[in-house]
Amino acid sequence: MAPILDGIVVADFSRVLAGPLATVMLADLGADVIKLERPGAGDDTRAWGPPWTERTSAYFESANRSKRSVELDLDDPADRAAARELARRADVLVENFRSGSLEKKGFGYEELAAINPRLIYCSVTGFGSGAGAELPGYDFLVQALGGLMSITGEPVGDPMKVGVALVDVLTAKDAVAGILAALYERERSGLGQRVEVNLLSSLLGSLANQGANFLATGTAPARMGNTHPSIAPYETLRCRDGILAVACGNDGQFARLAATVGAAELAGDPRFATNPDRVRHRAVLVPLLEERLAGHDAGEWSRRLTDAGVPAGTVGDVAAGFALAERLGLDPRVRVGGGAMDQVRNPIGFSRTPVTDYRRPPVLGEHTDEVRAALDSPHRRD
Repeated sequence: MAPILDGIVVADFSRVLAGPLATVMLADLGADVIKLERPGAGDDTRAWGPPWTERTSAYFESANRSKRSVELDLDDPADRAAARELARRADVLVENFRSGSLEKKGFGYEELAAINPRLIYCSVTGFGSGAGAELPGYDFLVQALGGLMSITGEPVGDPMKVGVALVDVLTAKDAVAGILAALYERERSGLGQRVEVNLLSSLLGSLANQGANFLATGTAPARMGNTHPSIAPYETLRCRDGILAVACGNDGQFARLAATVGAAELAGDPRFATNPDRVRHRAVLVPLLEERLAGHDAGEWSRRLTDAGVPAGTVGDVAAGFALAERLGLDPRVRVGGGAMDQVRNPIGFSRTPVTDYRRPPVLGEHTDEVRAALDSPHRRD
């Protein structure tokens, strides 16, 4: 069976991470993603290493599998004409140029919609296309300005960024959701539209309970390390050899935790009987639990508590995360061939149209000739 987005052509004018992550998801779903790259240099991330792969950087390969690479210089008249023809034929265009840059080159939404009314034109910016248009859209900067760093890290010490460019990742997923929704709406109207996402809005939209806590109280949440502002115990607890992550989401789980560590009486203590009680008395509860947990290593407690139905586990590294997924049969790695490094499997499962076609990331300009030849041939949109 054909993949979900079979026949959809995506003109990928984006670079670095948020845009390319969005288009790699579309490529996984079967779209033909044609990536425009600067002649001789390509996407900035081709030079972002170490680590390096056989052809480029691991960073670039993480977000550009299953695409075709075309070298085009939008300041060159002939290349600009080829890029414009690609936009005329495309179903989707994704770009993350500084606001106004593409308009100056003749690739703004209004101009392209005039020659391709069905085009879904997705713009990815750092801070929107209005008053924040001139601000540089880097993930780390948005984590700082948008408040994510202020709630990440220990209470004493400096605010910390998340260990991955999480805002770029979240924005990419928002972009894909918007693009897919616009493609669905196009089936009714026959018309494309502009989809806009920005890093700051995606960050704020992802703050979930922390954002809601601020809106409800007017007080900005603070760093709490591994503890949770509204649930206890939902944090790391110290055992004999290290720490254990415990996530008690309800009173029943807490009662089982208390019984398993040999302190069943804690569940009946009025200071700890309900979750609000435990949150209020967290400073008293945690030492009582850690006193019992000190009798065994974290791995032993992880086994005992899991068997008792308490969400708990040791704190592993990225290698441990992949190993766990493999043990659970989730097959997190996929091979793409051609000497390229393994890729992370697309996380979405489909019962009838699974993602199966993973191809290695392209060499810079690898598909320039074939795409130019296709653009030079007559084209008819049904």
